[in-house]
Amino acid sequence: MNFQMQASALAVAVLFVCVVDASAYDRRVVVVNNTSTAIQEFYASNTGQDDWQEDILGEDTLPPGGEMTVNIDDGSGYCKYDFRAVFEDATEATKAGVNVCEVGRFSFEE
Repeated sequence: MNFQMQASALAVAVLFVCVVDASAYDRRVVVVNNTSTAIQEFYASNTGQDDWQEDILGEDTLPPGGEMTVNIDDGSGYCKYDFRAVFEDATEATKAGVNVCEVGRFSFEE
């Protein structure tokens, strides 16, 4: 193999390693309830969406001090999501722009 072919092959390999497809990211996040009130509803929607999609907890709740692993991957390839928790006392907490491709844990705090 001549030098040009070797250089081309090396450039392609470096480009392949450097360009990471967003779909390859792990979008699982451990959501932690560091409050004194149970979370009754939890939502995660692409940043910029006008609606909150579905309640990820469904019939379940996340008790104070509890944690759960949530796969935020909705097939869109996006990494930034807005999180919303609705607590059993009807208060809410929202955090915009959580990068689920980089963060492994997210805590709701009092």
